[in-house]
Amino acid sequence: MTLSIRNQLPGTITAITPGEAMATVKIHLTGGQLLTAAITLDALNDLPLTQGTPVTALVKATDISLATTPIQGLSIRNQLPGTITGIATGPAMASVKIAVDGAALTAAITTDATTDLALTPGTPVIALIKATEVALTTT
Repeated sequence: MTLSIRNQLPGTITAITPGEAMATVKIHLTGGQLLTAAITLDALNDLPLTQGTPVTALVKATDISLATTPIQGLSIRNQLPGTITGIATGPAMASVKIAVDGAALTAAITTDATTDLALTPGTPVIALIKATEVALTTT
């Protein structure tokens, strides 16, 4: 299957915590990071997902925010450290390429944000991804 989602992170499910309507799924990425996805119970059962299942986490570029330092006291579970490898800027938006252990990410952020954060290739950043913005597919 070909997808327009560029951010595809392979990993293995390490834990699943079901709730009333949704479940949190913990994934150990091949680069060593931990990622949390929040998915519906229907999706959990339809795939079907269990501990040890290999998956690919999918994240749209517009669902990635960037910080220049780790952030404490934030509800965003996924904070992946990386380094900017490239930036393509336009009048309103920028596409920021980030190398993280074992993978590459692309974040779509405003051009103003790249200026305000002084982002350039080589800048260390933290990719922030809400668990509800992580989709899963089995591999």
